[in-house]
Amino acid sequence: MATLSYVNVFANDIVALSGFYQRVFGFSEIEAIRSPIFRGLDTGKSCIGFNAPHAYELLGIAEHAQSSGIRFLLNLDVDSQAEVDRLVPIALDAGATLIKAPYTTYYNWYQAVLLDPEGNLFRINHML
Repeated sequence: MATLSYVNVFANDIVALSGFYQRVFGFSEIEAIRSPIFRGLDTGKSCIGFNAPHAYELLGIAEHAQSSGIRFLLNLDVDSQAEVDRLVPIALDAGATLIKAPYTTYYNWYQAVLLDPEGNLFRINHML
């Protein structure tokens, strides 16, 4: 069976963007894999990687570097509805933009929808 090891985010500023997720969610950096074009954060179950634009060439996908629009949705699960409510203002203070305030979905999850400082979409979720 396959498992998810990383979700990688292409970022203009890997230090600032990985720092945003560290400050808001308390994820620790995996310093052993740090490089000038990469930062990795341990989320406890999988990892989030942040690649600098130079990685487009390294991966052979430079022709796609000019693509725009939302390309992924990062979902971060927390232990309670109160934790969703607690983290939203922390994310906003750290530079996030609120797209949809915390609400209960039709599938009975409590979540908020935000953009990180580089415009990447993420949700803070709790399954009720």
